[in-house]
Amino acid sequence: IDISIELFPPKTAEGTQRLFEKVEELRKWNPAFFSMTYGAGGSTSRTTLELVDQLKNKVGIETMCHLTVSGQTKKQTFSILDRLRAMGVYNLIALRGDAPKESVVLEDGQSFKFARELVLEAKKRNYFSIAVAGFPEMHPDSKSQDDDIRYLKEKVDAGADVIITQLFFDNNYFYRYVDLVHKAGIKVPVIPGLLPILSVKQVRRFTALCKSKIPPAVEAKLSKYESDDDAARAYGIELTTQQCRD
Repeated sequence: IDISIELFPPKTAEGTQRLFEKVEELRKWNPAFFSMTYGAGGSTSRTTLELVDQLKNKVGIETMCHLTVSGQTKKQTFSILDRLRAMGVYNLIALRGDAPKESVVLEDGQSFKFARELVLEAKKRNYFSIAVAGFPEMHPDSKSQDDDIRYLKEKVDAGADVIITQLFFDNNYFYRYVDLVHKAGIKVPVIPGLLPILSVKQVRRFTALCKSKIPPAVEAKLSKYESDDDAARAYGIELTTQQCRD
């Protein structure tokens, strides 16, 4: 199985050091690439770009950069695309992103509102390999599954090369989603996004943020490990392994 590994920008120098130590450990599994997330409203923009540059050009591993448009001007987005190209980073996942915690007032036309607009802009540069997000359990802002698939098709028609899904803990969601994607005439690959459970607190926070469901069978297990992170982590490894093998 080919895998990629998603990383989050640390908030401290010590965290950054640990990140690179972990990356060296994970390299032995020969992931296809690592990806670095991008905080709401560009809140980690500088850190994300610095880490992507180091991973790509100093550590020497293939790296994908997350890029969101929410809370940022078009000028800022153009600048980041230009900087990524200058760094030799061509793998990009184009996202709308969450609104920043602190209110950012931008006039109409000053910023992009949708991921498909970022896809179009990146595609113009004739350089990037562009991924977009897919939602097996439907995006929280979509009114229906049909609308959700229509928005996905707009992103692919704009030039996306691959779809990477939001996390899920029941593979049936993924299989149904792929069927809907194919029926809509979308032909690019759909890559499942899996989250290994590290603690009960972690998985509850992540699923609340992205509005993903915890299936009853998984919830029953988690309820036993509320205060036992080691047991939760062991179960998380078992569950993710089962999802990969299915």
